[in-house]
Amino acid sequence: MKTHFISVNAKQEPDYSKINEEVNRKIVEKKLAIYYSNQFIEVANTLSKKVNKEIVSKMQVLGCSNPKFVPEVEAILIIGQGKFHSVSLAYESKLPTYILENGKITKISSEEIEKMEKQEKGAFLKYLHSETVGILVSTKPGQQQLKKATEFKKNLKEKKSYVFISNDLNTSEFENFGIDCWINSACPRMDLNDSRIINLNKIPK
Repeated sequence: MKTHFISVNAKQEPDYSKINEEVNRKIVEKKLAIYYSNQFIEVANTLSKKVNKEIVSKMQVLGCSNPKFVPEVEAILIIGQGKFHSVSLAYESKLPTYILENGKITKISSEEIEKMEKQEKGAFLKYLHSETVGILVSTKPGQQQLKKATEFKKNLKEKKSYVFISNDLNTSEFENFGIDCWINSACPRMDLNDSRIINLNKIPK
């Protein structure tokens, strides 16, 4: 079955002069990377030409994105809704990260980043003490890593392990399987939103 993805832009046109004032007042760094969710692509393109900052890079960010940060970037500005992408990017990049939402700019706090860091450490400790693990594999294009997951299972000698393959991974179903810890080989940010999950790439070999 073929899948067609349709881009839908946000309807409301922001006041770019006010946003530029917000940027100048809230963001002290001069070289920015702009990341945006799909519906704000036009806003990102226009804003990158109007702000009094040097835009080093610009990219759409998805839940499964794993963007690379060029050395010149001093801070990240995310155009979107909700803090999930913002906090995870701040945690991964170790850069000052701001979110533009409803015409206002807020900075991701160190407390929010520390909370995510503690959650990841807790997930790793849970993995170390677990006896049974479930290895999550997505069938979605760009996320499917069945070969990597099965190789990990093959080399996992000290724990009972099971591979779970699905197009949509529903964490609310986890309680039905009696698994101590879940290992994520799909969306690289799913584990940052659930303390029961650890990313496969973050388990030492």
